[in-house]
Amino acid sequence: MPSEHDIQQIEEANASGRTPVVFVHGLWLLPSSWERWAEAFSEAGFAPVLAGWPDDPETVAEANAHPEVFAGKTVGQVADHFADIIGRLNKKPVVIGHSFGGLFAQILAGRGLSAATVAVDPAPFQGVLPLPISTLRSSAPVLGNPANVHRAVPLTYDQFRYAFANAVSEEEAQQLYDTFAVPAPGKPLFQAAVANFNPWSEVKVDTENPERGPLLLISGEKDHTVPWAITNAAFKKQEHNKDAVTEITEIPNRGHSLTIDAGWREVCDTALDFVRRFI
Repeated sequence: MPSEHDIQQIEEANASGRTPVVFVHGLWLLPSSWERWAEAFSEAGFAPVLAGWPDDPETVAEANAHPEVFAGKTVGQVADHFADIIGRLNKKPVVIGHSFGGLFAQILAGRGLSAATVAVDPAPFQGVLPLPISTLRSSAPVLGNPANVHRAVPLTYDQFRYAFANAVSEEEAQQLYDTFAVPAPGKPLFQAAVANFNPWSEVKVDTENPERGPLLLISGEKDHTVPWAITNAAFKKQEHNKDAVTEITEIPNRGHSLTIDAGWREVCDTALDFVRRFI
């Protein structure tokens, strides 16, 4: 069930008559991480919807004070939650996601729920095989302890610096950590880690649905968490869809924080330019 805040955004999007843009955050972030993107898309004539995962707190301070609310969330649960949100919109939306949000964006597109989709440094889905060492190191704070499958796990500053903010200055990395970082459920990372060994995995994307719509995958050149090898492998799977445009681009000198750091506008404009070609 969407939160009251999410329902308000849905109602505002419907009342506007504009094409909605549903933004989906990934692990260790909140919907507020998309606020500058939402303003840019609103100025471009879209109706932004910054929806949270189920039970997302409103603020970073609240999230860090009550990490337990994140625990136990699964990929299937979150995907269905966003499908419910989209089902309440009067128009088929654009869907934009980052990291695990990029995975959810592709799941939703595969269900035919998106008018156009942008997946930024997306977490891998079943059939995406590369597993670079930097990805293993980035996920080690969660996967290193099997008990974390049922927990909410915060990142230390050093872990955040490696996984998200390796391509920015020390000063900016600390500012990003203080501004945006929150605990995250461990379960989705464990689900993704075994997706290629589990035929019933929820970490699954229908890449061949003719109703998928146009899709852009964006990769940060210096991303440790989701390097080019992973994003490109997802692209290779997605381009089998002969009924829809599938594109990939790399943003030079950018890490996993590319949607929230000082260079966010370049990534946002890349997404916006793609979406405008189809909407």
